[in-house]
Amino acid sequence: MKHILSIVALFAVFGAYAYVPADYVWDRMSEDSSGSMPVGGGDVGMNVWVEDGDLLFYIGRSGAYDENNTLLKQGRVRVHVPGDTAAPFSQTLRLGEGYCDVRLNGSKVILWADVHKPVIHVEIESPKSVAPVVSYESWRYKDRPYRKAEGRQSSWKWSGNKSLHTSADSIDVSDNGVTFVHHNPAQTVFDITVGKQGLDSIKGRLWNPLSRLASGGRLYGKDLSFAGVTDGKYGDTDYKSYNFSMRPSKKHSFSIVLNNEQTADISGFVKTLDSISSVVSLRRDREESRQWWREFWNRSYVDVPVDGDRDAASMARNYTLFRYMLGCNAYGKEPTKFNGGLFTFDPSHVNPDNPFTPDFRNWGGGTMTAQNQRLVYWPMLKSGDFDMMKPQFDFYLRMLPNAMERTRAYWGHDGACFTEQTELFAFPNMMEYGSKRPAGFDPGVEYNAWLEYCWDTVLEFCEMIIQSAIYDGADISSYRPLIEQSLIFFDEHYKYLASLRGSKKLDGEGRLILFPGSACETYKMTNNASSTVAGLRRVTHDYIKYMKACGDTAVSKWDALLSRIPDIPFRTLEGRTMVAPAKTWERVNNIETPQLYTVFPWRFHGVTVGDSIGFDAALNTYLHDPDALRFRSTKGWKQDNIWAACLGLSDEAFRLNSEKWTAGVHRFPAFLGPGFDWTPDHNWAGAAMIGLQEMLIQAGDDGDSIYIFPAWPVDRDISFRLHAPGRTVVEASLRDGRLTDLKVTPESRRKSVILPKALNQSL
Repeated sequence: MKHILSIVALFAVFGAYAYVPADYVWDRMSEDSSGSMPVGGGDVGMNVWVEDGDLLFYIGRSGAYDENNTLLKQGRVRVHVPGDTAAPFSQTLRLGEGYCDVRLNGSKVILWADVHKPVIHVEIESPKSVAPVVSYESWRYKDRPYRKAEGRQSSWKWSGNKSLHTSADSIDVSDNGVTFVHHNPAQTVFDITVGKQGLDSIKGRLWNPLSRLASGGRLYGKDLSFAGVTDGKYGDTDYKSYNFSMRPSKKHSFSIVLNNEQTADISGFVKTLDSISSVVSLRRDREESRQWWREFWNRSYVDVPVDGDRDAASMARNYTLFRYMLGCNAYGKEPTKFNGGLFTFDPSHVNPDNPFTPDFRNWGGGTMTAQNQRLVYWPMLKSGDFDMMKPQFDFYLRMLPNAMERTRAYWGHDGACFTEQTELFAFPNMMEYGSKRPAGFDPGVEYNAWLEYCWDTVLEFCEMIIQSAIYDGADISSYRPLIEQSLIFFDEHYKYLASLRGSKKLDGEGRLILFPGSACETYKMTNNASSTVAGLRRVTHDYIKYMKACGDTAVSKWDALLSRIPDIPFRTLEGRTMVAPAKTWERVNNIETPQLYTVFPWRFHGVTVGDSIGFDAALNTYLHDPDALRFRSTKGWKQDNIWAACLGLSDEAFRLNSEKWTAGVHRFPAFLGPGFDWTPDHNWAGAAMIGLQEMLIQAGDDGDSIYIFPAWPVDRDISFRLHAPGRTVVEASLRDGRLTDLKVTPESRRKSVILPKALNQSL
């Protein structure tokens, strides 16, 4: 993805219509870390809160994995600013420019992360000279053995291995700072995983991202002076505090520079820290980062007037706050994790049965559950955050060679098999793979009732890649091998499986027999699961269309594949035609509704796409399928709010989406969850983002039509700026039941806009 809108181009597009989100303000201190506020930028996230007069923040960094594949916090920082304790307190997230402004004891403290390099800055300004104390607090000052259930933060999950532990960091104090590094050994959970899955013979050819990975950084400042080490305990975890005093002054600042690097020697890691520090310019970097955030907010927004509908206003506010959280990992090497992103906090505040260190999150730090991850990234198309999709796309691209090696080693054919729960290096999680596997069981399949044959979620990321070209004109040429090898796997593998059962590789109509398969984790041992069939048909069709648009006419191979993909299965229940979960299945194992995946994400059926017969079948499925009704919910990764919007059910969509966006139980309202996962639940909020967007704007399947307010109750005030295919930006406002503003860029696309009948008179 080489195409990124420049600031100059943005102002050419948006002119004077600059959007500035409202500040988010607290006027009292927090009780603990669960009352923290997210602050960040680039690929750095901080949980910031003020407790008992001290300002504290956790440091999160994309890609900081330990030897067990846990996503580590980089430590906690405490700032004590003496002064007037009776002075008014406030903590403000200045969303428009991406920083936190704290008024504490009569002083002003500004915290922000540099968007363009991994550096945190803290600036303190006081009306009188004060002498703050800055402390770096580390719980990894020693090896920390895993307690029962603590392995769920890593790839070890529920393993009973009693020798498991998080190894100690290297912590080196100087006069004006402290350097902290977690350095993985050469042998990590990668080696254990490869061995348990019987692939030591190819290990030398595999990409290994964990061996000798060093993560950490340096806290430093010219005014810092080392004042000793003290012991403490925060929440459930003991720590050592490396304390620094500052000389009395009206202005102070210090910085934290971070690094992740695979290196045999920590000295190389330290040199990189030195190199980053040498190019820091506080004034320049501050302005460049704030300018980035201004540009970020001008890409898109959803807004409701202060005097507007309360439920709509709550949706818009929480949408904005969550989009900010996503922006904090815009340029991470690794994608934003569905189970907390960069903003997890002490786990006992999420579940009191988890009295573990701040490194803990359920479902692992480096293990990606694709069904969950996809919901974090789909909304970035309509929000125009195309550059932010790159970490997720690159995640799969880096894994591609390993996935191809694994496929060849197990089955001897081409293609790349990506499992539902995959490690950073494209292998199934070793515990989910199954430790008590029967003799002769296919070594390429997880011996797992939920995950067996669940291979099709990679197709959603392939489609996102294609859609990024459709929406933004992105250059996706580097991702074509990923798309092609993902499609080839299904073609090759299901012909291979058919050949093991008999003499024919295809059915009597010349189609693939997608058995055994899986419709999500719910309908198991399927034949032609509708979610798999729809995904294969959509990606293959759109890839052919993309190739032709690029002038590549070598599409015969993909045309032939498309002709081999089965049709979407339907069934009749109580006289109603519905989309079937699959042609056949053997059991129901979970609570997903894959028969509605033809509505979203695959968009064969909906109020703006497909024919009336398909729409009626999808609507019947939503309204009458007994499992769809039984599984209906707005919790976590549930997608009923999205399907209701895509089917044009305005009142139902508004009810579900307003419920979906209800503020979480913690102080920051966009810290949703834990749902089925963890807090902050990013796939919960991602699904909520998608649902709200689909109420406001949808594209037609003709590749041209743009439907505005297809599922929004037109009597509720709202305004938005969102993106549509063809590098199109739409701004629209409803006020008192009338369309008060409509701007389409480029203007030539205005003729493609279709409004609800109730608003046609306003065109």
